[in-house]
Amino acid sequence: MTAKPNQNSMKPIPKYMTGMQLTCYGGLDMLVLKDDIAVPTPGPRDVLIKVGAAGVNNTDINTRIGWYAKSADDSSTASWSGNAFKFPRIQGADVCGVVVAVGAQADPKLLHQRVLVEPCLWEVDGKTLDQPWYFGSECDGGFAQYCVVAGRHAHVVNSPLSDVELASFPCSYSTAENMLTRANVVAGDVLLVTGASGGVGSATIQLAKARGAHVIALTAAAKLDAVLALGADQSVERSADLAQALGKNSVDVVIDLVAGPAWPSLLDVLKPFGRYAAAGAIGGHMVALDMRTIYLKDLSLFGCTVLGKNVFANLVQRIASSAIKPLVAETFALADLHLAQTQFETKAHIGKLVIDIGKL
Repeated sequence: MTAKPNQNSMKPIPKYMTGMQLTCYGGLDMLVLKDDIAVPTPGPRDVLIKVGAAGVNNTDINTRIGWYAKSADDSSTASWSGNAFKFPRIQGADVCGVVVAVGAQADPKLLHQRVLVEPCLWEVDGKTLDQPWYFGSECDGGFAQYCVVAGRHAHVVNSPLSDVELASFPCSYSTAENMLTRANVVAGDVLLVTGASGGVGSATIQLAKARGAHVIALTAAAKLDAVLALGADQSVERSADLAQALGKNSVDVVIDLVAGPAWPSLLDVLKPFGRYAAAGAIGGHMVALDMRTIYLKDLSLFGCTVLGKNVFANLVQRIASSAIKPLVAETFALADLHLAQTQFETKAHIGKLVIDIGKL
C-alpha cells in the first residue's frame, strides 16, 4: 500500500505533467512529448522531485536504439541491466531538482532541498535490488517536470551553481570517479583517457588531476587545445600511433570510453602491472585481444558500470567544495530533445548537453 506523501510544498503539486516518453525502440520519432502524463506518487521511502534540468547521455541513445541487446533479433533484454525493457519510458538519468514531497518513511529533511539524483539505483519502490537499475532505463527518469526516486538516492547539494550546471555532473562525473576509484588512480600515475572531450572524458581529466595524476588526453585534432585548457598535461590526436607518440609501456592507467579498432594499442602503451578501466564503447564494442598481452604484462582490466560505495557521495562533496567545475556545451528545451540527441551524436561538442526542463 502506497503511503500518502508529505506534500507540504511551496506550490500545489499538479495531477499531470509534461514529459518526453520513449514509446518504442527506434529513431527520434519514438520520443513523444506529452502533456497529460500523471505526476508520479512517491512511495513510503521515496521523494518526489520537481526537475530543474536533466543531462543528455550515451545511455539515452543506446537504450532508444536497442544497443544493449546481446542479439540483433532479441531486443527484449535491451535495457541497461539486461532485463526486459518496458514502454513507455521517460528517460533522463542526469537530474537536478527540488524535493517537493516525501514519503512517510523518507527523511523529512529532504523536503524543499535541491538534490542530485544518484543514477545507479539500489532501491526502487521500497525494495532493495539484487542488481542495480539505471535511472531513466528500468524506471522513469528526469525528462519530465517531475520524477520519483528512493530518498537514499537523492543527495542534497549545496552549491551556487545553476540547475543546468549541476545536471551536467551526475552520470559523467560519477562514471569517471568510479573508473578512477576502481583503477586506484593515485598521485604520480600517468593516465591516458580516450574520448577526452566528451562528458565522461572531460570529467575524468578534472577528477584525475584532483588526484594528482599526469593526464594524457586522446581526442580529435580540432579539440587538442580544448582538452589542455580543461587541465590535461598532454593531448594526442586520436588517430596517432600511440606506441610512437607515447612509447610502449609508458602509461600506468588507461581510462577508455571508446574501444573500437584501435583498442589493442591501448594495452600496448600500458606498463607491466598497468590498469585498464572501461565504461563505454562508442568507437565499436567488438575488439581484437591478444591474451598474451594480458598475462605477460600482468594487466588488470576493470569493467565499470555499477557505482562503488560512496562514489556518488564523494562526488557531491567535490561539487560542494568547488573542487570540480561544470562544463556545459549547450542547453535545450525539453521539446527540443530530438535536436539535442542529434547534436549529441555528432560528438562536435565539448562537455555536456543539458535539457532545461523549465523551458518547455
